[in-house]
Amino acid sequence: MIALGVPVWAAIGVTSIALLWWSGILPMTLLGGSLFEGIDAFALTAVPLFILTGDVLVRTGLSRKFMDVAEALTNWTKSGFGSATVLVCGMFSAISGSDAAGAAAVGRMTINRLVESGYPKPYACALVAAGACTGILIPPSIAYIIIGLVLGISASTLFQAALIPGLMILAGIFVTNSLINRKYAYEQGVAIGFGEWTANLLGTLKRGWYAFIVPAVIFTGIFSGSLTPTEAGATAVVVTIIIGFVIGTLKLSDFPAMLVSSAKVNGVILPIIAFSLPLAQALATMGVPQGFVGLVTGISSEPWAVILMMIVILVAAGCVMETTPNIVILAPLLKPLADEIGMNEIQFCIMMITTLGVGFITPPLGLNLFVVSGLTGESILKIARRAVPFVLSMLAVVMLIAFVPETTTLLLPDIYK
Repeated sequence: MIALGVPVWAAIGVTSIALLWWSGILPMTLLGGSLFEGIDAFALTAVPLFILTGDVLVRTGLSRKFMDVAEALTNWTKSGFGSATVLVCGMFSAISGSDAAGAAAVGRMTINRLVESGYPKPYACALVAAGACTGILIPPSIAYIIIGLVLGISASTLFQAALIPGLMILAGIFVTNSLINRKYAYEQGVAIGFGEWTANLLGTLKRGWYAFIVPAVIFTGIFSGSLTPTEAGATAVVVTIIIGFVIGTLKLSDFPAMLVSSAKVNGVILPIIAFSLPLAQALATMGVPQGFVGLVTGISSEPWAVILMMIVILVAAGCVMETTPNIVILAPLLKPLADEIGMNEIQFCIMMITTLGVGFITPPLGLNLFVVSGLTGESILKIARRAVPFVLSMLAVVMLIAFVPETTTLLLPDIYK
């Protein structure tokens, strides 16, 4: 149904109803209650809040302050503006929790300037698309909220576990761009002394320090345990709005458009989650997860082979379907498989989301490819070809996460190790 262009929520919903009706394992009268229970979760309130925070961030111009600071931090390197683009993608990710929002916001600010700096347009688009993948990989992340809800794991714990892997992905994209720029000399930055660099950075921070209040509130609140992700999202929205009013870049007339924009994004996510619960109940009652475990372990029961098979499944799924449906469909199937080989549940969640993140810059779906292509009119296939080195660097980090558990548990209490 998805291949035929049926909306994902409808495809999942029809499948759920068909399974319940055909198998008779659960009464159809439970469907209405299951749909409500699927979205009746306090943790899900964080999703529209972080989406709205990203919208307010762009409309208040605070995202421009992140760009200025990122440029000041990296202007000493030969690939200065390219490196700044990657860095500002990470900064935006630390607030919005959405990769598409990051690709759109950062793309508008940087792609034309990247081309002016000497980068080919398809490569500039690929760089932004790859950097924006960190939107679901660096906390706070909507994807981790959803997988935590589906598997019954604390989103705050997943945020803490995801910090190091998310920064590793960002560093991988950063280094990959630097190496490519070194080889092809797209951008030739002007070397500056340490004193000039320091003075420039301090001046930029002085002019835009208030923009960093928002990520500081989010990270301090979540990582100290004083705020839940939902409370952190609510606080971030309020703080961003206050800053916008204080600096005079936000007006009351901006609110209807912001709320409608955020509601549209949220309206795509919630129906999928609502229909996922009856589908998961039907599959579990039919013994599908257990059968899937038996099928995979029948091929090989070696942990390394099972992990590689999971990665192949997730990469393939990420290429053809968005993150939310992949989570609600595959997480309940693959989690028992991870349990079977003794993989830590936190490590499994981080590996799954990071691997699905590769799909954002991999055809045929490649959501970020579509976003930057829509912004620039550049061919998706041209952008995708230029994105191949970034895909490889992200897969290298996926392998580290899969085979080195400490990358995900280092910041967690001993109980999770």
